[in-house]
Amino acid sequence: MDTSRHFTTAELASGLPEIRRSPADQGTVDMIVVRPDRDLRELPHAIELSPESGLAGDRWSRHCTRHLPDGRLNPDTQVTLMNRRAAAVIAGPESRWPLAGDNLMVDLDLSVANLPTGQRLRVGGAVLEITAQPHLGCSKFNARFGADALAWVNSAEGKELRLRGVNAMVIEAGWVRTGDRISKLMLDASTS
Repeated sequence: MDTSRHFTTAELASGLPEIRRSPADQGTVDMIVVRPDRDLRELPHAIELSPESGLAGDRWSRHCTRHLPDGRLNPDTQVTLMNRRAAAVIAGPESRWPLAGDNLMVDLDLSVANLPTGQRLRVGGAVLEITAQPHLGCSKFNARFGADALAWVNSAEGKELRLRGVNAMVIEAGWVRTGDRISKLMLDASTS
């Protein structure tokens, strides 16, 4: 079996029922991916997250191009989460999931309806907040997974389901381990 082949739109769409079965409130961290540099991936079983640097050792803190007016790095793309069921449909075998470039592969419904901007998640010992910054497929995603996959994740339905994943920022520092639980926290009316 060719594990690097690109899937057709019909093949991708056939995975939607499985993706839609993702848990809404209580999920798990299935994989941690650190990107120490361009196209490099490390798969630790545990990692420290902090508001200052995101994932320890990840390139975000060294290569983020987005800055706040005061010069600090803009945390709106600090950590990316991708649904592991969507990764399986798009990438195939688990060994290819890190190619997506997302930090946390999770079993959780990442849809806009389930995780609106401002939704906070307890992920292991850390707290993350979903940001408004869209996480879309790009030319690298196209090269790795094909034009059909790119069009699929960037479609209206793909954006609603966040098939490409979602951006988050670290609100509370802590350690995250593979297998850790993810829990939705109550939305504060002042943040929504």
